[in-house]
Amino acid sequence: MFTSIAIIGRPNVGKSSLFNKLTKSRNAIVSDFSGLTKDRNYSYFEVKDKRTLLIDTGGIVDSKETMQDAISQQAWTAVEESSLIILLLDGSEDLVKEDLDIVQNLRKLNKEFLTVLNKADKKSDSTIKDDLAKLGIKIFYEISAEHSINISELKSELASRIPDISIESSDDKKIAILGRPNAGKSTFINKLVNEDRLIVSEIAGTTIDAISIPFEINNEKFTFIDTAGIRKGYKYNHKVEYFSYVRAIHAIEQADVVAFLCDASQNIVDQDLKIINMIITAGKPVLFVFNKIDLLSKKELSNLYQGKRMQSEFMENIYKAEISAVNKKGFKKVFTLTDRVIKKSKESFATSKLNKLLDKFVKNSSPPSFNGRQLKFKHIHFGGTYPTTLIIHSNQDKKIPSNYKKYLENSFRKELNLKSIQLKLIFRKSSNPYEGKKNKLTDRQTKKRQRLIKHKNKSKK
Repeated sequence: MFTSIAIIGRPNVGKSSLFNKLTKSRNAIVSDFSGLTKDRNYSYFEVKDKRTLLIDTGGIVDSKETMQDAISQQAWTAVEESSLIILLLDGSEDLVKEDLDIVQNLRKLNKEFLTVLNKADKKSDSTIKDDLAKLGIKIFYEISAEHSINISELKSELASRIPDISIESSDDKKIAILGRPNAGKSTFINKLVNEDRLIVSEIAGTTIDAISIPFEINNEKFTFIDTAGIRKGYKYNHKVEYFSYVRAIHAIEQADVVAFLCDASQNIVDQDLKIINMIITAGKPVLFVFNKIDLLSKKELSNLYQGKRMQSEFMENIYKAEISAVNKKGFKKVFTLTDRVIKKSKESFATSKLNKLLDKFVKNSSPPSFNGRQLKFKHIHFGGTYPTTLIIHSNQDKKIPSNYKKYLENSFRKELNLKSIQLKLIFRKSSNPYEGKKNKLTDRQTKKRQRLIKHKNKSKK
């Protein structure tokens, strides 16, 4: 089970500040001006080897103004989709009507929520705790999102409520199918399993929910997850489209590999690259599949590969396949590539092999110096999968130039054959085992040292 957590509350209680603190980002704009967040903002919250989607929302108010009402509706949409709600209140002020209305609505929706009082650093005569007790809310957390007060305690509580995703591991290989609307995702799966399992229509947006379909080929079990097409501007559209987007995110988390389907007759657009980048951010392997190639001539297909977007480094590191879902062409190559990528994404690498490669790369291109001090890489070891993580220990961690980091990343990707697989390099500063420790001199060494100092002082005279 993969969860979503939504942060809700009235305007200017610190939702965006808490969102940034929990996600360790600056994705949400923070200001003293209330009502700044208008749309749902999202990012991953990771704690104790668990991760979930965290959603920041606009302030909920009781207003007939069109914009304010739309912002509130966006927030309640996030509540409906999320499995846990953080109700954020201003701990320096008394409860107001908007706070009471939010609590009442949450109880009507039968949603589990965690009450958090922000701005604990401010001194005030607020009676909010007594007001909460009257509402039957006796357990709450007092924090200061701005000054990181009690944030660790809140993280621990959230970690205890996020299910362990590893429990769901199974033998079948999960493949999520993503793409823009009407790219042919449902047709591809229907033809693959030889059943009309999914509704197919020329009208874009027919698929709304993420649907899992088990399938077996060559005695290997697969589960295909068909998702709704992700439109441009999904965050601003009807709540059904946003639901579809969040479920697509969940499908990525559950999958071993993501096959991204693109309508070859429409070429690659920015929205395609945004969706692929979303998959990469999640740390999952990705396979790029051109569908509807039966509609293109050989020259048009060649021109497609010669385009600027296809020639970019971003796309060069991804396996590509060509299919015609309607005519059932190219399916074998898709299976071959997905199987190869899944096996490679789960591979761990020996420390000895990684260290030999690191020595080789450093000899081929010496690391630059910083403030007259040469960068030295001590050793490297394997750190985990999804994404494939390598941890490099050096005498510096924050002073390594980005171009040299990119050089190491590209070198490891090529040598380890990590095409279509996300690679993450973590640089850690090695501690000096002798730092803070001094050798204790023997009596004989102490006397000799004193004689040398005395001799040196005499020579100066």
